[in-house]
Amino acid sequence: MRNLKAMVLLILALMLALAAAVYASSWVTRRADASATQVVVAAVDVELGSKLTPQMLTVVNWPTGVLPPGAFPDVARLQDRVLRVGVLKGEAIVERKLAPVGSQGGLSAVIAEGKRAMTVRVNDVVGVAGFALPGTYVDVMVNTHKAQARGEDAQISKTVLEQVLVLAVAQEASRDETQPKVVSAVTLELTPPDAEKLDLARSVGTLSLVLRNQVDRQRVSTQGSTKQQLLDGSAPPARVMAAATPRPRVPATAVPTSASPKPPVQAETRAQAEPPAARGPCVEVIHGGSRALHCF
Repeated sequence: MRNLKAMVLLILALMLALAAAVYASSWVTRRADASATQVVVAAVDVELGSKLTPQMLTVVNWPTGVLPPGAFPDVARLQDRVLRVGVLKGEAIVERKLAPVGSQGGLSAVIAEGKRAMTVRVNDVVGVAGFALPGTYVDVMVNTHKAQARGEDAQISKTVLEQVLVLAVAQEASRDETQPKVVSAVTLELTPPDAEKLDLARSVGTLSLVLRNQVDRQRVSTQGSTKQQLLDGSAPPARVMAAATPRPRVPATAVPTSASPKPPVQAETRAQAEPPAARGPCVEVIHGGSRALHCF
Protein backbone atom coordinates (compact mmCIF):
# COMPACT_ATOMS: atom_id res chain seq x y z
CA MET A 1 0.00 0.00 0.00
CA ARG A 2 2.81 2.31 0.85
CA ASN A 3 4.55 1.52 -2.45
CA LEU A 4 1.40 2.37 -4.39
CA LYS A 5 1.08 5.72 -2.64
CA ALA A 6 4.72 6.60 -3.37
CA MET A 7 4.30 5.65 -7.02
CA VAL A 8 1.25 7.90 -7.36
CA LEU A 9 3.13 10.84 -5.84
CA LEU A 10 6.07 10.26 -8.18
CA ILE A 11 3.84 10.21 -11.26
CA LEU A 12 2.07 13.36 -10.08
CA ALA A 13 5.41 15.17 -9.59
CA LEU A 14 6.54 14.18 -13.07
CA MET A 15 3.31 15.47 -14.59
CA LEU A 16 3.62 18.78 -12.76
CA ALA A 17 7.24 19.16 -13.87
CA LEU A 18 6.30 18.45 -17.49
CA ALA A 19 3.49 21.02 -17.36
CA ALA A 20 5.83 23.64 -15.88
CA ALA A 21 8.39 23.02 -18.64
CA VAL A 22 5.78 23.36 -21.38
CA TYR A 23 4.45 26.57 -19.84
CA ALA A 24 7.96 28.07 -19.50
CA SER A 25 8.82 27.21 -23.08
CA SER A 26 5.63 28.79 -24.35
CA TRP A 27 6.24 31.90 -22.26
CA VAL A 28 9.79 32.32 -23.56
CA THR A 29 8.61 31.87 -27.16
CA ARG A 30 5.92 34.51 -26.75
CA ARG A 31 8.42 36.92 -25.21
CA ALA A 32 10.90 36.32 -28.01
CA ASP A 33 8.28 36.86 -30.68
CA ALA A 34 7.18 40.09 -29.03
CA SER A 35 10.76 41.54 -28.98
CA ALA A 36 11.82 40.34 -32.45
CA THR A 37 11.48 41.86 -35.91
CA GLN A 38 11.52 40.11 -39.26
CA VAL A 39 14.67 40.86 -41.26
CA VAL A 40 15.72 39.71 -44.72
CA VAL A 41 19.01 37.78 -44.76
CA ALA A 42 20.95 35.93 -47.43
CA ALA A 43 19.87 32.32 -47.88
CA VAL A 44 23.13 31.51 -49.73
CA ASP A 45 26.51 33.15 -50.27
CA VAL A 46 26.09 35.97 -52.82
CA GLU A 47 28.98 37.66 -54.64
CA LEU A 48 29.25 41.40 -55.19
CA GLY A 49 27.68 42.74 -58.37
CA SER A 50 24.95 40.08 -58.28
CA LYS A 51 21.30 40.95 -58.83
CA LEU A 52 19.17 39.67 -55.95
CA THR A 53 16.34 37.20 -56.50
CA PRO A 54 13.81 35.69 -54.03
CA GLN A 55 15.69 32.37 -54.14
CA MET A 56 18.78 34.07 -52.66
CA LEU A 57 16.91 35.54 -49.67
CA THR A 58 14.96 34.46 -46.61
CA VAL A 59 13.27 36.10 -43.62
CA VAL A 60 14.28 35.45 -40.00
CA ASN A 61 13.35 36.89 -36.59
CA TRP A 62 15.96 39.39 -35.45
CA PRO A 63 16.17 40.85 -31.90
CA THR A 64 14.72 44.33 -32.01
CA GLY A 65 17.37 45.74 -29.69
CA VAL A 66 20.20 44.89 -32.10
CA LEU A 67 18.41 45.48 -35.39
CA PRO A 68 20.98 46.50 -38.08
CA PRO A 69 20.38 49.98 -39.55
CA GLY A 70 18.89 49.90 -43.02
CA ALA A 71 17.55 46.34 -42.77
CA PHE A 72 14.60 45.19 -44.91
CA PRO A 73 11.53 43.39 -43.47
CA ASP A 74 10.20 42.17 -46.83
CA VAL A 75 11.87 40.21 -49.65
CA ALA A 76 9.79 41.97 -52.30
CA ARG A 77 11.54 45.28 -51.60
CA LEU A 78 14.86 43.76 -52.64
CA GLN A 79 13.75 42.42 -55.99
CA ASP A 80 16.39 43.15 -58.68
CA ARG A 81 18.59 45.16 -56.33
CA VAL A 82 22.36 44.75 -56.88
CA LEU A 83 24.94 44.06 -54.19
CA ARG A 84 27.99 46.33 -53.93
CA VAL A 85 29.77 43.88 -51.61
CA GLY A 86 29.65 40.14 -51.17
CA VAL A 87 27.46 38.72 -48.37
CA LEU A 88 27.54 35.37 -46.61
CA LYS A 89 24.67 33.04 -45.75
CA GLY A 90 22.68 34.38 -42.80
CA GLU A 91 24.04 37.93 -43.16
CA ALA A 92 21.46 40.72 -43.08
CA ILE A 93 20.89 42.68 -46.30
CA VAL A 94 21.12 46.41 -45.53
CA GLU A 95 20.93 49.50 -47.71
CA ARG A 96 24.63 50.39 -47.51
CA LYS A 97 25.54 47.07 -49.14
CA LEU A 98 23.34 47.76 -52.18
CA ALA A 99 23.96 49.70 -55.35
CA PRO A 100 21.58 52.57 -56.22
CA VAL A 101 18.15 51.64 -57.49
CA GLY A 102 18.22 50.96 -61.22
CA SER A 103 21.73 49.49 -61.33
CA GLN A 104 21.98 46.62 -63.78
CA GLY A 105 24.61 44.61 -61.97
CA GLY A 106 28.15 43.69 -62.87
CA LEU A 107 31.34 45.57 -62.05
CA SER A 108 29.85 48.98 -62.87
CA ALA A 109 27.49 48.62 -59.87
CA VAL A 110 30.46 48.14 -57.53
CA ILE A 111 32.19 51.42 -58.46
CA ALA A 112 31.71 54.09 -55.80
CA GLU A 113 29.98 57.33 -56.70
CA GLY A 114 32.36 59.81 -58.33
CA LYS A 115 34.96 57.12 -59.08
CA ARG A 116 36.04 55.39 -62.29
CA ALA A 117 37.35 51.91 -63.10
CA MET A 118 40.54 51.60 -65.14
CA THR A 119 42.42 48.45 -66.15
CA VAL A 120 46.20 48.19 -66.40
CA ARG A 121 48.27 45.35 -67.80
CA VAL A 122 50.41 43.52 -65.25
CA ASN A 123 52.58 40.42 -64.90
CA ASP A 124 53.66 38.28 -61.97
CA VAL A 125 56.11 40.98 -60.81
CA VAL A 126 54.03 44.10 -61.43
CA GLY A 127 50.97 42.42 -59.90
CA VAL A 128 52.81 41.75 -56.61
CA ALA A 129 53.10 38.02 -57.36
CA GLY A 130 49.31 37.69 -57.54
CA PHE A 131 48.61 39.17 -54.10
CA ALA A 132 46.85 42.25 -55.57
CA LEU A 133 43.39 40.74 -55.10
CA PRO A 134 39.97 42.44 -55.27
CA GLY A 135 39.40 44.47 -52.11
CA THR A 136 43.09 45.13 -51.43
CA TYR A 137 44.80 48.52 -51.70
CA VAL A 138 47.94 49.28 -53.71
CA ASP A 139 50.22 52.19 -54.58
CA VAL A 140 51.17 52.78 -58.22
CA MET A 141 54.83 53.48 -59.03
CA VAL A 142 56.26 54.52 -62.40
CA ASN A 143 59.81 54.14 -63.68
CA THR A 144 60.65 56.67 -66.37
CA HIS A 145 63.25 59.23 -67.51
CA LYS A 146 63.38 62.83 -66.29
CA ALA A 147 65.00 65.58 -68.33
CA GLN A 148 67.67 67.59 -66.52
CA ALA A 149 68.58 71.27 -66.87
CA ARG A 150 71.79 70.48 -68.78
CA GLY A 151 69.99 68.33 -71.31
CA GLU A 152 70.79 65.05 -69.54
CA ASP A 153 68.26 62.25 -69.20
CA ALA A 154 68.05 60.86 -65.64
CA GLN A 155 66.16 57.69 -64.74
CA ILE A 156 63.70 58.05 -61.86
CA SER A 157 61.19 55.90 -59.97
CA LYS A 158 58.33 57.70 -58.24
CA THR A 159 55.04 56.84 -56.54
CA VAL A 160 52.31 58.63 -58.48
CA LEU A 161 49.16 57.19 -56.86
CA GLU A 162 48.47 56.02 -53.31
CA GLN A 163 45.79 53.90 -51.65
CA VAL A 164 44.11 52.66 -54.81
CA LEU A 165 41.37 50.04 -54.42
CA VAL A 166 41.63 46.92 -56.58
CA LEU A 167 38.17 46.22 -57.99
CA ALA A 168 38.89 43.10 -60.03
CA VAL A 169 41.66 40.90 -61.36
CA ALA A 170 41.22 39.64 -64.90
CA GLN A 171 37.44 39.03 -65.19
CA GLU A 172 36.86 38.17 -61.53
CA ALA A 173 35.63 40.61 -58.86
CA SER A 174 35.09 38.16 -55.98
CA ARG A 175 36.71 39.30 -52.73
CA ASP A 176 36.36 36.06 -50.78
CA GLU A 177 39.56 34.48 -52.04
CA THR A 178 42.81 34.87 -50.11
CA GLN A 179 45.10 32.78 -52.31
CA PRO A 180 47.40 34.70 -54.72
CA LYS A 181 46.34 34.70 -58.34
CA VAL A 182 48.69 35.68 -61.17
CA VAL A 183 46.74 37.48 -63.91
CA SER A 184 47.47 39.69 -66.89
CA ALA A 185 45.25 42.66 -65.97
CA VAL A 186 44.11 44.48 -62.83
CA THR A 187 41.16 46.88 -62.60
CA LEU A 188 41.59 49.82 -60.21
CA GLU A 189 39.07 52.29 -58.74
CA LEU A 190 40.23 55.87 -59.34
CA THR A 191 39.02 59.44 -59.28
CA PRO A 192 38.95 61.12 -62.72
CA PRO A 193 42.20 63.10 -62.05
CA ASP A 194 43.94 59.94 -60.84
CA ALA A 195 42.75 58.08 -63.93
CA GLU A 196 44.44 60.73 -66.07
CA LYS A 197 47.67 60.38 -64.08
CA LEU A 198 47.64 56.62 -64.48
CA ASP A 199 47.01 56.85 -68.22
CA LEU A 200 49.94 59.24 -68.60
CA ALA A 201 52.20 57.18 -66.34
CA ARG A 202 51.76 53.96 -68.29
CA SER A 203 52.57 55.79 -71.54
CA VAL A 204 55.82 57.39 -70.31
CA GLY A 205 57.28 54.47 -68.36
CA THR A 206 56.74 51.09 -66.77
CA LEU A 207 54.30 50.58 -63.89
CA SER A 208 54.63 48.64 -60.65
CA LEU A 209 51.99 47.94 -58.01
CA VAL A 210 53.02 48.18 -54.36
CA LEU A 211 50.77 46.28 -51.95
CA ARG A 212 49.90 48.14 -48.75
CA ASN A 213 48.11 47.41 -45.47
CA GLN A 214 44.33 47.67 -45.81
CA VAL A 215 43.97 49.77 -42.65
CA ASP A 216 46.88 52.10 -43.46
CA ARG A 217 45.40 55.39 -44.66
CA GLN A 218 48.50 57.57 -44.26
CA ARG A 219 49.77 59.29 -47.40
CA VAL A 220 53.51 59.87 -47.88
CA SER A 221 54.87 62.48 -50.30
CA THR A 222 58.19 61.52 -51.92
CA GLN A 223 60.46 63.20 -54.46
CA GLY A 224 61.28 59.94 -56.20
CA SER A 225 64.59 58.07 -56.40
CA THR A 226 67.12 58.62 -59.17
CA LYS A 227 69.99 56.46 -60.40
CA GLN A 228 72.56 58.86 -58.94
CA GLN A 229 70.98 58.69 -55.48
CA LEU A 230 70.83 54.91 -55.71
CA LEU A 231 74.53 54.58 -56.55
CA ASP A 232 75.68 57.24 -54.09
CA GLY A 233 73.67 55.70 -51.29
CA SER A 234 71.81 58.91 -50.47
CA ALA A 235 71.02 62.37 -51.76
CA PRO A 236 73.91 64.90 -51.72
CA PRO A 237 74.01 66.75 -48.38
CA ALA A 238 72.81 70.31 -48.27
CA ARG A 239 75.52 72.97 -48.15
CA VAL A 240 75.91 74.66 -44.78
CA MET A 241 77.59 78.05 -44.62
CA ALA A 242 80.15 78.21 -41.79
CA ALA A 243 79.98 81.24 -39.51
CA ALA A 244 82.96 83.59 -39.65
CA THR A 245 85.29 83.17 -36.67
CA PRO A 246 85.88 86.53 -34.98
CA ARG A 247 89.49 87.54 -34.62
CA PRO A 248 90.61 87.75 -30.98
CA ARG A 249 91.18 91.21 -29.66
CA VAL A 250 94.81 92.09 -28.98
CA PRO A 251 95.22 93.54 -25.51
CA ALA A 252 96.76 96.99 -25.49
CA THR A 253 100.30 97.11 -24.08
CA ALA A 254 101.00 99.87 -21.62
CA VAL A 255 103.68 102.36 -22.71
CA PRO A 256 105.69 104.01 -19.95
CA THR A 257 104.95 107.71 -19.54
CA SER A 258 108.44 108.51 -18.38
CA ALA A 259 111.00 109.74 -20.77
CA SER A 260 111.83 106.51 -22.50
CA PRO A 261 114.10 106.37 -25.49
CA LYS A 262 112.32 106.49 -28.81
CA PRO A 263 112.59 103.21 -30.69
CA PRO A 264 114.73 103.24 -33.73
CA VAL A 265 112.90 104.14 -36.84
CA GLN A 266 114.71 101.44 -38.81
CA ALA A 267 113.46 98.59 -36.56
CA GLU A 268 109.89 99.85 -36.63
CA THR A 269 109.95 100.22 -40.39
CA ARG A 270 111.31 96.71 -40.84
CA ALA A 271 108.62 95.21 -38.58
CA GLN A 272 105.88 96.96 -40.55
CA ALA A 273 107.40 96.10 -43.92
CA GLU A 274 107.57 92.38 -43.21
CA PRO A 275 104.01 91.08 -42.75
CA PRO A 276 103.61 87.68 -41.09
CA ALA A 277 103.54 84.73 -43.45
CA ALA A 278 101.05 82.70 -41.41
CA ARG A 279 97.44 83.71 -40.96
CA GLY A 280 96.15 84.03 -37.46
CA PRO A 281 96.08 86.35 -34.45
CA CYS A 282 99.16 88.56 -33.99
CA VAL A 283 100.55 90.25 -30.87
CA GLU A 284 102.85 93.27 -30.88
CA VAL A 285 105.43 93.12 -28.08
CA ILE A 286 107.23 96.30 -26.96
CA HIS A 287 110.39 95.59 -24.99
CA GLY A 288 112.51 98.52 -24.05
CA GLY A 289 113.13 100.54 -27.19
CA SER A 290 112.23 97.78 -29.69
CA ARG A 291 108.99 96.40 -31.06
CA ALA A 292 108.33 92.90 -32.36
CA LEU A 293 105.23 91.34 -34.04
CA HIS A 294 104.49 87.72 -33.21
CA CYS A 295 101.84 85.82 -35.15
CA PHE A 296 100.42 82.40 -34.24
